[in-house]
Amino acid sequence: MIHNIKFRAFVYEDEDIDEISQSILNILPEAEIEAEEAEGLLEDKILILTGVVSKKRYTKAFFNTLLESVDLEKLNDDLERKIDEKGNWFLRFDKSDALDEKWTVIDKGDSIHLKVKIAAFPAKKQIAVDKVREAILND
Repeated sequence: MIHNIKFRAFVYEDEDIDEISQSILNILPEAEIEAEEAEGLLEDKILILTGVVSKKRYTKAFFNTLLESVDLEKLNDDLERKIDEKGNWFLRFDKSDALDEKWTVIDKGDSIHLKVKIAAFPAKKQIAVDKVREAILND
C-alpha cells in the first residue's frame, strides 16, 4: 500500500543529534539517516536529517504500528487535508514524544516530517484517500 516513506527532521544547535536520530529510528527502525548542514535565519547551524524507507516489509511495519499507536478517528478525519493530488500523505510526529517511543501526530511545530507515497493507480488524491481510509477503518 505504501511505495516509500521520505523523512526529514531539523536538529537545532541546542538539540542532541543522537536523540533526534533515535526519535526517527523509533518511528522508522530501518531508516538510514543522512545529515546535511544548513544555516538558519539567524546564522545558527542546523542539521537536516533525511532519508527514504522503501522496502515493503518496512513500510508495512510502519503502517501497522501507526494504526496501533495513534488516534485512528483523527487520522481518518485529517486524510483529505493531508494527502496531496499526487497521493502523498504528509504526517508529522512530535520529536520529543518519538524519543519516548510515543507516536504523537501533530499539525505544526518542531517535528519529524514524513512524506508517505501511497501506492494508488492512477496516482490521484481520492484514490489514495480511499485506500488509506479503507485500511484505517478495517483495522
